Amino acid sequence: MAATQVAAPHAPGRLGEPIPAVDLLDYLAGLDAWLRDRRATLDGLDGELRRLGAQGADAHPDAGGNRAPTTLATLTGDLVLAMSMWQSVNDRVTELLRLWDSGRADATAREAMSRTIWGRLRSEAGQSGQTTLPEGTRLTDALLTQLRGRLAFDVEHADIIARLRRALASIVRSEDHADVGSDLQQRCGQLRAAHHRLREDSMRGADIAGRLRELEDAVARLERDAIVSAATRREHRRDADRAERLLAELGERVAPLRDLVERCRREILDPPLLAVPDPQRLGPVPQGTAVVDYLQRLASVERAMDVVETQYARPLRERAALRYRLGTAQQRARAAGREGSPTVVAARGEASDAVEHTPCDVTLATDLVEQYEYLVQPLPHARERRGTS
Repeated sequence: MAATQVAAPHAPGRLGEPIPAVDLLDYLAGLDAWLRDRRATLDGLDGELRRLGAQGADAHPDAGGNRAPTTLATLTGDLVLAMSMWQSVNDRVTELLRLWDSGRADATAREAMSRTIWGRLRSEAGQSGQTTLPEGTRLTDALLTQLRGRLAFDVEHADIIARLRRALASIVRSEDHADVGSDLQQRCGQLRAAHHRLREDSMRGADIAGRLRELEDAVARLERDAIVSAATRREHRRDADRAERLLAELGERVAPLRDLVERCRREILDPPLLAVPDPQRLGPVPQGTAVVDYLQRLASVERAMDVVETQYARPLRERAALRYRLGTAQQRARAAGREGSPTVVAARGEASDAVEHTPCDVTLATDLVEQYEYLVQPLPHARERRGTS
């Protein structure tokens, strides 16, 4: 609660004398404002005590910042006493309003009002002794001042408490995102220590507004960095999972590629001179930012494997295609009646030997198959004779 802004009104007149109506009107207006203000103060203090009770607080610093003997039960008792005194004042004001009768009070009624103001009243708690109405307002204010001092509870402090709580909550969220031993965790520890110092200084009544703003700025940067760090770690984990899958896939390709290379070197003359990359030589999948570079290296290995597969498979495919072309050309020779020609027979034998020879000279075999394909074509004059007939 804030330090009380509405002062207790000055009581007019004396005991047993009629009080001027104008003075009574001003006094009643002042009492009404005072009652409403003190009620709000009491409600705020009651809410703070309830919060402390819900948090299991056993002690609270006193006005000097010492943690001794102010227990929650003691504070609650003081608050009950202050509420009792406020109620006694409120009852006396209710009686004054009845006598005032909306301004129709005569001299006798105004004299009775002076007795109500200056006569002794007793708290319902029976602990405040007999007091006049002005003494009741002063005693209530004194009790509230004492409670506010013990709780350090004014509007500014309440705002500071709320800001400190928000800052601490932000630090805790950042700690949840921080890795053990990381720079982020160290910053969390430093800001938590700074928060603790500010809280202690606030309880002692020190002005921490400037330092609190600095802490809030630092905490905001910390939480932003923590969020970015958490998102980056999630991305790195996804990259690591992708790297694990890609590493496994490339590892499964190694054995078939080596078989392909071995076959090509066995069956083809002058095969490509390329080695099969081994992805396992990259080592295990790293964690953190290193996984990005690891993925790039895996991609390079994948491209190299594709090149090896293409280069070693091409001559084998070409040899298989030459076998097919040779068979097709033989069918054309039979259809054209050229199958028995010594030239065609010799060309076919030469081409077939070149294709089936191991290791196969693919370039020579290609030339001989093309030569055989040319020889099996129908002779020009034979085409003319078929056309004439």
